[in-house]
Amino acid sequence: MEFKVPPEYEGRLLREFLRGIPGISGGILTELKRTENGITVNGEQRTVRFVLHGGDTVRIEFAQERKTDAEPVDIPLDIIYEDDDMIAVNKPSGMPTHTSHNHHYDTLSNALAYYYKGKNFVFRAVNRLDNHTSGIVAVAKNRMAAYMLADQFYKKDAQKIYYAVCHGIPEQTHGVIRKNIRREAESIIIRSVCGDNEGRVCVTGYELLKTASYKGENISFIKLLPHTGRTHQLRLHMSYLAVPILGDGLYGDGFDADLHRLALHAGELVIKRPSDKKEVLLKAPVPEIFESLFVNESQDIK
Repeated sequence: MEFKVPPEYEGRLLREFLRGIPGISGGILTELKRTENGITVNGEQRTVRFVLHGGDTVRIEFAQERKTDAEPVDIPLDIIYEDDDMIAVNKPSGMPTHTSHNHHYDTLSNALAYYYKGKNFVFRAVNRLDNHTSGIVAVAKNRMAAYMLADQFYKKDAQKIYYAVCHGIPEQTHGVIRKNIRREAESIIIRSVCGDNEGRVCVTGYELLKTASYKGENISFIKLLPHTGRTHQLRLHMSYLAVPILGDGLYGDGFDADLHRLALHAGELVIKRPSDKKEVLLKAPVPEIFESLFVNESQDIK
């Protein structure tokens, strides 16, 4: 990655620039210092004590990594954005993000390993979706981009919007759910809502968009804005609100309106590009099968 030194860094140390503009952590800086030509200024390797001038070109380059272990599999990809540092894919429901004991050849990592076949690709998903949640997954193409993107999620700078079809209609058309979540002691998967002094803080904003009836059951189309990113947060919070997401086998009530999938979709993501820190809005269209439930006898919420 290359950076132009702005005038305000005239006469300042390279270390200050790297910690400031790219926002490189101490650990990554140590790794770069140990890498041949890991940090160069105007094409010359320099120490972090080098004095910069406005207009200098600073380049950082990591040591080559071993490519991903995922087996390349020719699986269709719905690519919604790509540049030199990242790629964003609209992941379908039912596709795991990573390979695991039960999923060796049907994951997003398999599909991208095939897409980048012949290149030294390392799979670095910076956000994760449950297998049965569809929508945007962002994958970094290099270690520095992975750090910069993951840092946005950690600092809650990345803005995420999900869409869900739920069983029932919430009492309020919009609101914020503040309910902590903890893992059930006897399970490594199942979580539950708990008291304020337990578990981890979880906050979800929601907005009711549409309502309809399906085979005599009320359903609602809801926009979800997670302010925190805990495991199963949206599914648990909707269940707590007494409008569980359709098709939720863990926290739902068994009703799926014949969708045969979890009705949760990661539809929008705003992040800053690692190369220039400019915001980019990524969008994955809401699945047509969701929309079809609200074509007839639906009511838009004003």
